[in-house]
Amino acid sequence: MKQLTVKSLIALFVCTTITLSCTNTSSKVNSTSGPAEESGWTELFNGENLDGWYTYQMRPEPTSEVAGLDRDEQGNYLEPIGLNKDPLNVFSTVTEDKDPAIRMSGEVFAILVTEKEFENYHLKLQFKWGTEKYPPRKTEKRDSGILYHSIGEEGAWGGVWMRSLECQVQEGDCGDYISVDTVSVDIQAIRDEENNLHLHAPGSETLTFSVERSYCHKSTDYENPSGEWNTMEIYTVGGKSVHVVNGQVNNRISNSRHLVDGKELPLTKGKIQLQSEGAEVFYRSIQIRDIDEIPSELWSAE
Repeated sequence: MKQLTVKSLIALFVCTTITLSCTNTSSKVNSTSGPAEESGWTELFNGENLDGWYTYQMRPEPTSEVAGLDRDEQGNYLEPIGLNKDPLNVFSTVTEDKDPAIRMSGEVFAILVTEKEFENYHLKLQFKWGTEKYPPRKTEKRDSGILYHSIGEEGAWGGVWMRSLECQVQEGDCGDYISVDTVSVDIQAIRDEENNLHLHAPGSETLTFSVERSYCHKSTDYENPSGEWNTMEIYTVGGKSVHVVNGQVNNRISNSRHLVDGKELPLTKGKIQLQSEGAEVFYRSIQIRDIDEIPSELWSAE
């Protein structure tokens, strides 16, 4: 065996180190089987059950049959179904298009709520409409929603929702903004007099949306045709939020706040609610990660 010189040993060590470093880097880049946490994402739906979530359901419609729930003489139910009771199987885990998903039947207005609160994050999920529809929205658009910064009691608004900001999930209206309960926000928007509504319009006047004027439509409709999966994202840091539909920004919200004992206080964190609202809908790939700021390219108008 030829004796190695000091220079040869150093050269061999350097080459070996570079080779190992390149091998490790390639392994990390090409890995596709690791948990979401490795890339900073946390899965909010484990694909098997609803661990990490709880439910609340309001009074069902008279057309639904719920054993043991009292009705009045006209057949109307007198009380809500309540917390973590699901006699009509409104919420279930299923396999849809070969992947695990959460199915909401829509038969009862209800919420699926994270047990944890979140602040300063990027939320990403996919949804797809089903085919079933129920009263009182049997002849209306299919409807659901993502309610974030949710605080307070279940049923505080409309007998079911918690105080929150809503990113609308509704046929033709995905990304619309709604103030729920005593929440107020500021949005650059214009008034569409012909259709009697407000539209997000970057660079226009900043308007306040509150309980008196709660709804601001998105700037553009980016929803896929019914029956196809859509990706919804919410970026939120401090009092700012951005709604993104299938990779396209269509609403920007600032200065989120709410009334407490007559005083406006910042509302920048809370639980996340997913709505059951009269239509069958599927949710999957629900992920969240911490962020320090909203990317400038999303916040700034094009």
